[in-house]
Amino acid sequence: MEFDFLSPLDSEIIDYINGLSSQQLGSKIVLHTSEAFPDLSKVTIGIIGVLENRGNSNGNQEIDLIAVRKELYGLYPGNWDASIADFGNILSGNSKEDTYFALKKVASSLIKNNIIPIVIGGSQDLTYSLYRAYDDLEQMVNLVAIDSQFDFGKESDVVSASSYLTKIVIEEPNNLFNYCNIGYQTYYNSQEEIDLVEKLFFDAYRLGEVSNHIAIAEPVFRDADVVSFDMHAVKSSDSGNFTPFVPNGFNGKEICALSRYAGISDKVTSFGIFNHNDTEQESVLMAQIIWYFIEGYHYRSNEYPFGSRENYLKYIVPSEEEELIFYKSDKTDRWWIEIPFITNGNNKLKRNTLLPCSHEEYLAACDQELPERWWKAQRKNSI
Repeated sequence: MEFDFLSPLDSEIIDYINGLSSQQLGSKIVLHTSEAFPDLSKVTIGIIGVLENRGNSNGNQEIDLIAVRKELYGLYPGNWDASIADFGNILSGNSKEDTYFALKKVASSLIKNNIIPIVIGGSQDLTYSLYRAYDDLEQMVNLVAIDSQFDFGKESDVVSASSYLTKIVIEEPNNLFNYCNIGYQTYYNSQEEIDLVEKLFFDAYRLGEVSNHIAIAEPVFRDADVVSFDMHAVKSSDSGNFTPFVPNGFNGKEICALSRYAGISDKVTSFGIFNHNDTEQESVLMAQIIWYFIEGYHYRSNEYPFGSRENYLKYIVPSEEEELIFYKSDKTDRWWIEIPFITNGNNKLKRNTLLPCSHEEYLAACDQELPERWWKAQRKNSI
């Protein structure tokens, strides 16, 4: 059984939780202990630790997530009603591939049970396992990575935290519809990689773009299935991690805002935080990132693709090339743009006929400026 890959929580964590007040988060979650396993039918969000760090060039075989859990469970929850469980840890296997397989199986089972896995891991190549967890769900996958680098590598490279994206792009079955990078820093990426992102019609936002206007990232998360956070995207002065030293990156407030956007998204069904360097200082911020994701989850509005378009205001914008159709939710004031569905035999793409966008993109379209993400999505639909 898939959950046999999970080892129960360490007694140190259980003892810590038992010493908390009834108001703290640790007292309100269900734990995987040596005596009991959480009832899946009563769980909405599941936390999984993955003690695998061999994908990092300077990584040890295993990491210790006790500090992260202590920081998280010592926090006070908001007005939450979702049932949260800590499923314990996936130990690093004899090889990285063993760990990938275990995480894929566990994450896939949780998603099928309508449980959102929050994965706290070591190296970011574990994102590959979250992507592969959707193989049995017969859907295309949108992946969003908060990262200073694109993590491409050569086809011959061993899969690592800095090359996992290549494996996702080229490996069959190819279920990746879109990849979006949020926060890349140009000097960490070759021009060849930047050009490849454009060639594949992927999306990328530079660190400065997002820091100057954090809300531009919200529509991106609204269309995501998998969200992968690289802790190296946070500057060292805010993360407390100085190995490697990161002089520029998101600050603590920005990274938590991005996490909340991911939580609010009705479509996000798996969430991972990776490249943790096992320092207690960084554990504090990681705990708050997780807290904001759960907080965002409790403000989900169950709009498209779960709602009906009948509750939306429809705006038609004539353009020189074709008519653009926008929808505005009367519930949240959020915007979508319609992508004309092109029949190409691939029924997996039918759910992508509405693309989240911003009010600013609607205004730009009124001035005859086609939204770039709409253009890229349409090109991918026609391939």
